[in-house]
Amino acid sequence: LRKACDRGEFVLYYQPRIRVSDRRITGVEALLRWQHPTRGLLTPADFMPVAVESGLIREMDQWVLTAACAQNIAWQDQGLPAMRVSVNISQSFFHHHGFVGFVQQAVAESGLSPEYLELELTETIAMANTDMAIGRLNELTAMGIHLSIDDFGTGYSSLSYLQRLSLNMVKIDQSFV
Repeated sequence: LRKACDRGEFVLYYQPRIRVSDRRITGVEALLRWQHPTRGLLTPADFMPVAVESGLIREMDQWVLTAACAQNIAWQDQGLPAMRVSVNISQSFFHHHGFVGFVQQAVAESGLSPEYLELELTETIAMANTDMAIGRLNELTAMGIHLSIDDFGTGYSSLSYLQRLSLNMVKIDQSFV
């Protein structure tokens, strides 16, 4: 896995978000895959536990964030309409002291307007250190970045808690529905 980072074997696939009323693509979610030299295309289920355990997850998150911002700008430069790209953020990356600065740097270096970036967090991330999480979410919102909670309902499932968070979207887990 460490060599995969060095050799550039990670790729992003983009899952469209489609507005049902007019079937227009309104955004995309960046999904990480590993193009393994012998095992083929691997999904996060195949490598994410090792990435978390080994501490490589933060480096991978940084790469995904940087690559997704750059791809969004490339699409805009090609004349495609501006739309939001969504990036999943790990607990390790979110709680790292340099997280907000790195997000700010990725947006600035790519030239992407912050309104076209959405960060997806799990509810566990937001609940781990509530005061710190609220502070970070407020900083990101002040920058113009959109925020969402992914897989809501798999953890604490407190709707009243969501009122304390600066969020633009809540993605409800299918098991909760």
